[in-house]
Amino acid sequence: MARVGVEQSLTNIQQALRDKGHDVVELKQESDATNCDCCVITGMDSNVMGMQDTVTKAPVIDANGLSADEVCQAVESRLS
Repeated sequence: MARVGVEQSLTNIQQALRDKGHDVVELKQESDATNCDCCVITGMDSNVMGMQDTVTKAPVIDANGLSADEVCQAVESRLS
């Protein structure tokens, strides 16, 4: 399955992705996103300074307002 980077605070999403067989990596710093097939973020600190530095070419999913199941579906649809 896919290697998915997930922000630390999204523990329910981490568990849901693990249950579906994905390799989940906690995103603690920028370098954690390297080699991930997809990243899931909270969106809480997204673009606070008005700057956008890209550290990965993988799809990034904003989990704000989504259930764990909806995030899993979004991850799987982006990777297929």
